[in-house]
Amino acid sequence: MTSKNPDAKAPDASRRSERSRRAILDAALALVGEVGYNRLTVEAIAARAGVGKQTIYRWWPSKAAVLLDASLALAGDAADGGGWTGFPDTGDLAADLKTVMRATVDELSDDTYAAPARALAAAGATDPELGARFTEQLLEPQLALYEARLRSALESGHIDPGTNLRVAVEMLVAPLTYRWLLRTGPLTHAFADEVVDRALAGIATAREPH
Repeated sequence: MTSKNPDAKAPDASRRSERSRRAILDAALALVGEVGYNRLTVEAIAARAGVGKQTIYRWWPSKAAVLLDASLALAGDAADGGGWTGFPDTGDLAADLKTVMRATVDELSDDTYAAPARALAAAGATDPELGARFTEQLLEPQLALYEARLRSALESGHIDPGTNLRVAVEMLVAPLTYRWLLRTGPLTHAFADEVVDRALAGIATAREPH
C-alpha cells in the first residue's frame, strides 16, 4: 500500500475553474468564427473546451452570454497586449480621431473580433437584456473614450462650445457601424478619414484659437 505524501498539495480548484472558464471563452470565439452564430451551440462549445455542458450552464445562461464574456476577455487581452494604449491626444484632433477610426476599421475587418461582435449585435437586437449588457459593458466604455477626447478639444477651443458631444461621437462611429453591419460598401481607411473630416467640418470652430 502506497502512503500519501504529506507534502503533496491538493489541486487548486480556483485555478482549475479559471482554466476551464478560459477554455470555454476561447472555444466560443473560435467556433463563432468557424460556423457562425446560428450554428453555434452550447454543446459544441463544451466539446471544443473539453468540459461538460452543465459546466457552461453553471456560469452562463446561454451561448450569447458566453460570447459576450468571451468578447470582453478578448478586448481585455488586446489592451494588455498593447493593442490599446488609450485615446491619443496630440493636440491634433483630426489626426487623433483618424488614428483610432483606422484602428477600428482594421479590427472590424479581422474575423477574430468581427465575428463575435456581429453575432452579439444580431443577438442583442432580439434579446433586450443581452443587448443592454452588450451596450453597457462593451460599447459604452469605448464611446466614453471618444467623448473624453472631444471634451478635451472643446475645452481647448477646437470645436464649437455648443456641440452635443454624444451626438458628435455618434456622427463619427455610426457611419462605420452602419457600413460594417449592412455591408453597404467597403470599410477602408479612406472612408474612415472622410467620416472624420465631414464630422469635424460640422463641429469645428471657425478658426483655431490663438
